[in-house]
Amino acid sequence: MTRFFHRISQLETKRQPRIKNPDKISPMQSLSATQDRLSRIAQAREWVLGEGRALTSPWVEGWIERSWQRCLSWGHQPQTSVAFDAVSHAQVRRVQEQNQHLVQAASAELDRLSRAIAGTRYFALLTDAQGTVIDRRGDIDALDRAAKDIARLGLDLSERSVGTTAIGAALAEHQPIWLHRGEHFFQNTHVYSCAGAPVFDPQGQCVGMLDLTGVDVAERPELKHLAAQSARSIENALLRSCKPALLLHLNWPGNLQGSDNDGLIGLDAEGVIVGANVQARHMLGLQTQTTLHASDVFAVAWQSLFDLPQHGHSMEAPLWSGLRLQAQAASSSLPHPMPTAAAAPLKAVESDLIRRAMQQARGNVAEAAQRLGISRATLYRKLSPSKRG
Repeated sequence: MTRFFHRISQLETKRQPRIKNPDKISPMQSLSATQDRLSRIAQAREWVLGEGRALTSPWVEGWIERSWQRCLSWGHQPQTSVAFDAVSHAQVRRVQEQNQHLVQAASAELDRLSRAIAGTRYFALLTDAQGTVIDRRGDIDALDRAAKDIARLGLDLSERSVGTTAIGAALAEHQPIWLHRGEHFFQNTHVYSCAGAPVFDPQGQCVGMLDLTGVDVAERPELKHLAAQSARSIENALLRSCKPALLLHLNWPGNLQGSDNDGLIGLDAEGVIVGANVQARHMLGLQTQTTLHASDVFAVAWQSLFDLPQHGHSMEAPLWSGLRLQAQAASSSLPHPMPTAAAAPLKAVESDLIRRAMQQARGNVAEAAQRLGISRATLYRKLSPSKRG
């Protein structure tokens, strides 16, 4: 058996077109690469769906195999023809009303996205967290049944309903997806090629996904990046719509700030974190559905963050983890009432910061001083009983 798998691996290696200069790929080489990819997909389908085996060679992405296995566990068969159910006007109104906030936040980005994909024969679909279409953009050919069937508001395009698609996979895997032809589970959905990316709300919950789909089109895996970038823009629009008292752009020191690639975090007037995008959650180690105060994350007096919009500059903000982030107020952060806790005595704020730093460092003065960005001698002086009164 080991020899058999080794032989399969050798055959797969021989099938790979060897391209010496990727900048000078001829049409024949491109066609050969496309045929090879479709052949690998067919082999994977036969292995998993035809013979019921687990893949031993990376013919397709691992998440595709997981999706196929889920479809099989639900009793689906690849040769079954998918029927795209009719959608009533009442159902369309219901899903749009239930997802009105997401539809409004995504509208401007969908308009920009439709310009980016114009002429590619791809179109955009926005779904809710269950895979139901709630908005759409782009050139949808009304004479093409395959395009018209799936681009209907209120249609259920979940994995359980229509098998493996970028929509179902992105919602299941919570990551950007590219899916081409035979990688779809059902045979009569092989005409589609699609990219998708999940959309998360300010609390870190997946609330929907963005899909770019084409019918009988050339493969465009770069659309996965476009879908992911547009999903980030929608997430940021969702956070801005919460109208936090302070909106901060975050990035690592030395990086340019001000784009949708920044971490974005919103604070209310009391310094409570009311929301953050995915990048900010990764930078700060924030957990989903956990309410935190700015002072739980930033190793500075949180009131000082509210000075940034007034002075129009950024600051290097130390974190309790010992890392530092560049923080800059978003342009939409307008003058606001002074936070209610700003009246707290400066000594009390300083003492609280020192206490937290010592707790984080488990009593290690040198480490606590490093976290606070001060010298060890300065911290000893502040810890001295003669200096506390």
